Amino acid sequence: MPTRGFVGRRPADSGGRLPPGQHLTEDFPVLSFGPTPRIQLDNWNFALRLGPRPVKTWTWAEFNALPQTSVIRDIHCVTTWSKFNTKWEGVDIDDLLRDAALTDPPPFLLAHSCDGYSTNLATSDVRNGKALVALKYNDMPIPPDHGGPARLLVPHLYFWKSAKWVNAIQFIPDNTPGFWELRGYNDHGDPWKEERYQGD
Repeated sequence: MPTRGFVGRRPADSGGRLPPGQHLTEDFPVLSFGPTPRIQLDNWNFALRLGPRPVKTWTWAEFNALPQTSVIRDIHCVTTWSKFNTKWEGVDIDDLLRDAALTDPPPFLLAHSCDGYSTNLATSDVRNGKALVALKYNDMPIPPDHGGPARLLVPHLYFWKSAKWVNAIQFIPDNTPGFWELRGYNDHGDPWKEERYQGD
């Protein structure tokens, strides 16, 4: 079902913050391929892997004890809506790597979610403050419909790359398409280049 925010006019002046083909919304549309999972925090864990090998796993309490970073970022969905000034808090990917003593990860990764979803990213797109595993939105726990209890946040790419219900990051040597990428979405997903589909 379409959600409010999929239609509207591009503002006359967005201060250069609105990528081409996007329109601004004040809403936060909910888009998911399947049903929203209900996750018990007592059973939640997050894994960092090198290929199939687990490097480190954190419980919910252990993950929340890691350094927390707050950011305010614009987000852009491939369905053409953009939302400015969204506030998130969570664990920066670089802090996660430091805690796992993983200093030189391979060049690509797959982010995995508890519902079986995955999306591929270049490691360079999540390093140096570009991404975090978000635990809060607007100072509150992330609602399940928006990917709580934890979602990947990679705001400089289209929002399907910010995997909901994320529970693992798997570093791999070669670029391997994820769920939507296998179905024709772009491997990279830069909204400023309108990298929506393969070949864009």
